[in-house]
Amino acid sequence: MPAAPFTRTPTERERRSDILLAVILFVGAVLSAGLSSIAEIYGDEQAPLWTALVYAAVVTAPLAVRRRWPGTVAIIVVAAYFTAVTIRIPEIYVGNIAMFIAIYTAGAWMNNRRRAVIVRVGIIVSMFVWLLITMYRDAIREADKADVIAGAMSPYVAFMLIQLLLNVLYFGGAYYFGERSWAAAAQLSVLEQRTAELEREREVTAAQAVALDRVRIARELHDVVAHHVSVMGVQAGAARLVLERDPAESTRILTGIEDSARDAIHELRQLLETLRTPGGETTDAASTLELDDIAELAEASTEAGLPTEYAVIGEPVAVPSLVAVNLYRIAQESLTNARRHAGSGATADVRVRYDDDGVEVEIVNTGRTVAHLRPGLGQLGMRERAAASGGTLEVTSRALGGVRVRARVPLPAATGSSVR
Repeated sequence: MPAAPFTRTPTERERRSDILLAVILFVGAVLSAGLSSIAEIYGDEQAPLWTALVYAAVVTAPLAVRRRWPGTVAIIVVAAYFTAVTIRIPEIYVGNIAMFIAIYTAGAWMNNRRRAVIVRVGIIVSMFVWLLITMYRDAIREADKADVIAGAMSPYVAFMLIQLLLNVLYFGGAYYFGERSWAAAAQLSVLEQRTAELEREREVTAAQAVALDRVRIARELHDVVAHHVSVMGVQAGAARLVLERDPAESTRILTGIEDSARDAIHELRQLLETLRTPGGETTDAASTLELDDIAELAEASTEAGLPTEYAVIGEPVAVPSLVAVNLYRIAQESLTNARRHAGSGATADVRVRYDDDGVEVEIVNTGRTVAHLRPGLGQLGMRERAAASGGTLEVTSRALGGVRVRARVPLPAATGSSVR
């Protein structure tokens, strides 16, 4: 989306300051007019004093709205100044200040930049045309009063050249500083917009972080609770079946249920401690799970009624703890789903493969044929874990029955130390 064009609008404080400036310059113009009249700066050609009072009001009053209508104010002030100098009104000093401010304001505050250039260039060109005409007229008059020596510069000509140089600096300065003020305001506006955008992005990022934390917490709770409750459900069913004919086996199964309950409580307590501690740091390690712990998952799955084989292919290497936890949880969720949905007589096979490019965990179970895999929270959590580790996840149904889950995570080439 393209950025809106930059515009300047005066604030209430700036408008009040303009009114104060106009009042101060008016008082200064009245004092300057009175003193200039007494000093007779124009000699016998000087206009009456009352014209100076009118001029003081005309040249300073528009400055009270100079930021609202900068172009109009500049034209009025410059026209008043030209008129005053032409008819010899006894006030030139405050008028010069007012004209400089008016031209500067046109450059600094006119939002139509093309019009701002036209107004200022028009004023400057008109000023120099007027100045050249005045110089020519006065030069003819002075030539009649004094003899001009060939090859020498007239004192009057030298004086007029100085005036010309001063006017170049005067109008050039008003033009330049007006442009610089506009450019500085534009840069400040860009910085303010960027600051606002960064603030909005920060709020969005914070909201996303909260959402991601909620997703992570939900995923951890699902993995912990679903796994252990599933195991306890299967074990409880088995205990009920053998309770009367084999009390010893029933006792062993019930002991397994107690162990699963304790494991679930331990993992939940560890998760809660992590959430309660600022920064997520706890006295215990955030997770002590490693890829080797998948072997215990396979044993627990077998004890829960789903015979599970476990195998490691390739030379084991050290993997980051986050990758190990995520792959462990993917294997855990896969075996939990297999116990729930594979049916009686199903088996599972868990393989951990290491190669030069990464590590892969594959869980294959037999059982009921699945025509269409319906995505649920468990499958979503597995995909999120694989993506969080920079890997990929494949979940496919097998033609002979059951499901294959394959998670692969690339590892840095420098990883070469063996797991002991």
